[in-house]
Amino acid sequence: MNKAISFLRESYFELKKSVWLSRAQMIQSTIFVFIVVAIIAIYISGIDFILSSVLSKIIGSN
Repeated sequence: MNKAISFLRESYFELKKSVWLSRAQMIQSTIFVFIVVAIIAIYISGIDFILSSVLSKIIGSN
């Protein structure tokens, strides 16, 4: 039990040392992540579509 209390106490003090993002920085970072994820999703979808088209022409199915 003492180890658990010690862990929680140390965790609390470590979190107090952290520098947290401001609200504006958090919103900006979130928007940036959404944009990057959308770009990667579009890229992967495009590659998937091209490879599926090429493979269907090779195999001869519709």
